[in-house]
Amino acid sequence: MELFNIDTLNETGNTLLQKNQTIAVSESVTAGLLQFAFSNVPNASNFFQGGLTAYNIAQKFKHLNVEPIHALAVNCVSEKVAVEMALQVSESFNSNWAIGITGHSTPVPESANQLFAFFAIVHNKAVRQAGKLAPVATDPVTVQLEYVNKVIAILNKLVHVS
Repeated sequence: MELFNIDTLNETGNTLLQKNQTIAVSESVTAGLLQFAFSNVPNASNFFQGGLTAYNIAQKFKHLNVEPIHALAVNCVSEKVAVEMALQVSESFNSNWAIGITGHSTPVPESANQLFAFFAIVHNKAVRQAGKLAPVATDPVTVQLEYVNKVIAILNKLVHVS
């Protein structure tokens, strides 16, 4: 069973290697799956700086410097929070590229039982793309994997044109 789109991951990794660029990730809703995905790419240690998984506002504030008043108001789930996560992890890990992702993979009252995630991809401290993902799947693990594969596909396109 293939969890990730291996071809896209490998292509992204190879492009980062060819361009001598690095990436770091900060994640919440995907619970470390982005880090797991990148760690399985050949020569990952030459482009993947690492990542951070933070699930609650206290940890997102402490490690990722998310703005707490906004984060509390949106239960840490917004495009602004995803951007802040990406920018901070890029700085902390000294990477060219970074991904931030936060959202819901299970129905919760705070999201009106809707499943969605916000992501941000930054390059050299500038937001290259940010947005909202809506999964097709409903099973929590499948939803998380869908988020990972969608974000990696977007990243792959961006690294090719940078």
